[in-house]
Amino acid sequence: MQRDWDDAFANMAHIPGAESIVAAWPRDAAALRAATKAELDVPYGSGTRTRFDLFFPDGPPKGVVVFVHGGYWMRFGREDFSHLARGALEAGYAACLPSYTLAPEARIADITREIANAVQRVASVVAGPILLSGHSAGAHLVLRLICDDSPLSASVLARIARVTGIGGVYDLRPLLMTNLNWTLHLDGPEAALESPILRRPKVTVPTTIWVGADERPEFVRQSRAMAMMWDGLGADVTLVEDPGKHHFGVIDGLCDAASPLMRAVLG
Repeated sequence: MQRDWDDAFANMAHIPGAESIVAAWPRDAAALRAATKAELDVPYGSGTRTRFDLFFPDGPPKGVVVFVHGGYWMRFGREDFSHLARGALEAGYAACLPSYTLAPEARIADITREIANAVQRVASVVAGPILLSGHSAGAHLVLRLICDDSPLSASVLARIARVTGIGGVYDLRPLLMTNLNWTLHLDGPEAALESPILRRPKVTVPTTIWVGADERPEFVRQSRAMAMMWDGLGADVTLVEDPGKHHFGVIDGLCDAASPLMRAVLG
């Protein structure tokens, strides 16, 4: 039984070499940006961080893969994860990586609406299916977009072909008992409202809940519970526990169009 909720969400403390893994992300991301056709710093709102980078494959894109980064809604930005666009580009899709206003400047409910605005904006730029993916807090955010109270327009919602949550947090209520909440400022009603696990899916979109088998037990538990809850509500949901993957390594497959993770994202 979980007692130490801070430890339950402490990924850095439990991944060997975590600091060097995280330090490599911006270097890898910069290399991808330098070598790829892109529109950078595209505004989708009025805030300083409501911007996305849009990368293009060779030839007309088949659609767009949106990747929403994690960091407990309070860290990182799109510039740290550009390299994760590689798999989508290899498969012939455009790749959109948005940043968003971070806590405590924004509440999680505000960030949910910002990501919806980013998807609305990229939908007006790239034709075809929209494939949503996100990691950690980003997984939470993309699942929120297909809940029964989705802020997306009906026309954009109809274009979402698949959703993939990777190493996600889907029940925010345990965060109320962590030091993370000193920054997030969640209260009970917002934690419940913003938890996909407590909501119904608005549309029947093929959804993959992907988690590393070596992640913290709380991430595995939440992923299993999320898949079970939505399966019980008639959603088209698949749970994958990726063997040997921890919370930071679980996203590596996004760099390779042939990887099992990327095949799940693309369907």
